[in-house]
Amino acid sequence: MHPFRNTACRFRSTPTCALLGITILTFASPATAHMGTGLSGGFAYGFRHPFTGLDHLLAMVSVGLWGAFLGPPLIYVLPVVFPIAMVAGAVLGMLSAPLPPVEIGIALSVLMLGACIAFALKAPIWAASLVVGLFALFHGYAHGRELPSAADPFGYSAGFVFATGLLHVLGIGIGVLNARPSGRVATRGLGGFIAAFGIWFLYRAVGT
Repeated sequence: MHPFRNTACRFRSTPTCALLGITILTFASPATAHMGTGLSGGFAYGFRHPFTGLDHLLAMVSVGLWGAFLGPPLIYVLPVVFPIAMVAGAVLGMLSAPLPPVEIGIALSVLMLGACIAFALKAPIWAASLVVGLFALFHGYAHGRELPSAADPFGYSAGFVFATGLLHVLGIGIGVLNARPSGRVATRGLGGFIAAFGIWFLYRAVGT
C-alpha cells in the first residue's frame, strides 16, 4: 500500500530539513528578475539555472512533495504536467504572448504550493493538475523570454527540463523515503516554510 493513500505525507524532520537546507545554501540565490538577462550556454547552463533561483527551486520541489502527499496517480502525474506546461509557457515567452505579471505568478506558485502542503490539501486529479500546470506556465514563460539570446537554446531547454525533473524527484523523495507517523507535523511545517518564502517573493514582485 502506498504510504500516502490515506494519510498526509510524513517524514523525520532532521535529515530532510538538513538535505533541503544544504541544497538551498549550496545552489540557491535570492529570487531575481528572470526577464531579459541573456543566456550564454547550452545543457550545462540550463541544468544549473533552476538551482540559482530560490523561487524556482522551492516551487519545483513543492510539486514533487505535494504529489507524494496526494499519492497515486498524482505522484506520477504532477511531475509530468509541470515540465510539459513549462515548455508551453516557454513557447509563449518566445512569442512574447501577453500574460499577467510573470514574477507575481512565480511568487504565487511558491506561496500556493507551500500552502497546499501546509494545510494538507487533498485535491482531485484535474484540480491538482490544473494548479500545477498553470503555475508552470509562468515559470516557463520567464525562461522563454530569455531563450532567443541563448547560444544553444535547445541544449539549454533540455538541461533546464532535466534539472526540473530531478527537483521533482527530490520533493517526492522527501515525502516517500521519510514516511513516518511522526512526520505529519514536520511535513506541514516545511510547507509553511515554503509558503512564507512565497509571501516574501510576492512582496518583492509587487514592490518592483
